[in-house]
Amino acid sequence: MKFNAIERFYIISNSAENPLRARQGHKIDNKYFYCIQGTIKVHYVKIDNWESPSKDLKVERVVLTATESNILHIPEGYANAIESLEIGSKLISFSTLPLDRTSEDDVRFESGMWSVGS
Repeated sequence: MKFNAIERFYIISNSAENPLRARQGHKIDNKYFYCIQGTIKVHYVKIDNWESPSKDLKVERVVLTATESNILHIPEGYANAIESLEIGSKLISFSTLPLDRTSEDDVRFESGMWSVGS
């Protein structure tokens, strides 16, 4: 995979007290997630309406581990939640949107908007 479209990257590490980082949506940004330490579950949902999304949207889930070399791509139009399944887990997030444009794209939802169960 070539990362020609990647503009920036950062590392996400949730605290033991708050193992869930939820719900951040992106209208135009693509995200690529790679686990570099521990185990992380990524929950993501396709947004049907940015002003008033349905609470019944299907939540998809993928578990990423540092022992496997997998990259998860979440295209634009989704909201995601990142859940650490082990203390000290870390994830690299690669982003296609430059930092100076994030304010026009970042949409926050209540953490309980969609279930993170299963």
